[in-house]
Amino acid sequence: MFLDYIALGLLVFVALVIFYGIIVIHDIPYEIAKKRNHPHQDAIHVTGWISLFTLHALWPFLWIWATLWREDRGWGMTQIKQEQSDLHHDITQLNQKVQDLTEQVEQLKQSLPQQQASTKPAQSEGDA
Repeated sequence: MFLDYIALGLLVFVALVIFYGIIVIHDIPYEIAKKRNHPHQDAIHVTGWISLFTLHALWPFLWIWATLWREDRGWGMTQIKQEQSDLHHDITQLNQKVQDLTEQVEQLKQSLPQQQASTKPAQSEGDA
């Protein structure tokens, strides 16, 4: 009879540990969101509770949703846009430099025959 009570107590203990363990596990995305100062903390918390009733189907998406946000860069999209804008600006500057250098090369090509023509008579006078 004494072992029956121990077994019953053990069953109740295991059931409570499993019950509260599942609740704690489902609060992990909320804790991540709270730590990262996520703007959707409440929605993640509520969806975690709803996920308990939907056989945990939403829980993996909650984990992803909570970890996507970082306070220093937000969703990460603005940094990519800024980097693309910087790259576009750099490419525009490089194209302008290439165009300027091409014009300088053309000017040098045009002035080279004139310089050669002006130096040839001076050389022929020195030879005579």
